Amino acid sequence: MGDSLITIVTIILAAILLFVFPMITIADRTDDISQIAVQTATVDFVDSVRETGKITPDNYGDFIEKINSTGNTYTVDLELRRLDENPSKKTASAEPQKIGENTYYSIYTTQIENELNSGTLYLKQGDMFSAGVINSNQTLAEVLKNFFYQVTGNSANTITAKHAGVVMIDGQ
Repeated sequence: MGDSLITIVTIILAAILLFVFPMITIADRTDDISQIAVQTATVDFVDSVRETGKITPDNYGDFIEKINSTGNTYTVDLELRRLDENPSKKTASAEPQKIGENTYYSIYTTQIENELNSGTLYLKQGDMFSAGVINSNQTLAEVLKNFFYQVTGNSANTITAKHAGVVMIDGQ
């Protein structure tokens, strides 16, 4: 009876070592590849917006398509900080045309998407644009790690990307 029990335990441990840990490693590598793809797509999208001064429905749709091609679902957070020049009356410079300091007001994802539904969103030089992407589903690696390591909480996102910059040219 004792030899049978040891044999069964040995077979179970061998199965775990031969199948489960390589599966976790492969799932981790898949997450790494998805991370690189999402980071690259985010950087390309933001840099394209900065260099052209506009967000078109086509380039936004291409961005969403690229990140979704990894097989995961994502939450995309966009922020456009529009430059509002000369909001005050006091003058602190020698230039009479320029009175006051520049301020920014923000437009977020839903507002940007609403404007894209009616056409291209044009930006001006000095605006700031940022995009953030976070996976909203649990990847296979997260599921396996939570099962085997009993990690508490499922809120850890493994695939994230952020990029921001100042628009370099007027879009119109």
